[in-house]
Amino acid sequence: MTSVASFFFGLVVALSCLSLQLALASDPGHLQDFCVADATSSVLLNGVACKNPSTVTANDFYFRGLHVAGNTSNAQGSRVTPVFAAQLPGLNTLGISMGSLEVGFVTSNPNNRHFTKTLYKGDVFVFPSNTIHYQRNTNWKAPAVAIAALSSQNPGATTIANAVFGSQPGISADILAKSFSLDVATVNFMQSKF
Repeated sequence: MTSVASFFFGLVVALSCLSLQLALASDPGHLQDFCVADATSSVLLNGVACKNPSTVTANDFYFRGLHVAGNTSNAQGSRVTPVFAAQLPGLNTLGISMGSLEVGFVTSNPNNRHFTKTLYKGDVFVFPSNTIHYQRNTNWKAPAVAIAALSSQNPGATTIANAVFGSQPGISADILAKSFSLDVATVNFMQSKF
C-alpha cells in the first residue's frame, strides 16, 4: 500500500472511531457539602457566590411562610410566594427552588391534550417541564395554598396572554388573527387589554 493510501486509510479509520464514540454528560458533583448564597458578594459563580462556611447558620437553610395564603385579588387571580436562593440562601447551587401558589392547578401537554385534576389537602400533581400549565382555585370563597417545587434555583415564568398579546413591540394583528383563527378586530381588542 502506498504512503498516500495508508494515510487516507488511517484517516478514515480515525474519523470512523471518533464518530462512533458516545457522548456522555451529567451535572458535575458538588465540590463541597453546601454553597449558601452570599447576597453581599459581587462575584457571580453559578448564580451567586458562596458564603464563608464558618458564617453559615441553620437559618440559611430555613424559610417560613408557605403556609400563609397570599392576596389573589389581581388580574390573574393568583399569587406566587417565591422561595428561591434569594429567599432561602441554602438552595444556592442545588438546582431547585420552591414556592407556594395560592390556587388549585391542572396542566396540558405539547400534544394539546388537557390533563386536569381537582386536588385536595395533601395531594400532589406534577407539571412536565416546559408545558403550558395553569392553576385555578375551584372554591373562590376560600383561599387555596399549594406548595410547588421547581427545577431551577431561579425559575422564570411566562404568562402566555401577556407574552402573545402584550409583547413590545407588538406582534402583528394579522399574524395573531391567522394563528388563533380570529378576526383582526378581536385581536386588536385583546392587544388593547395588555
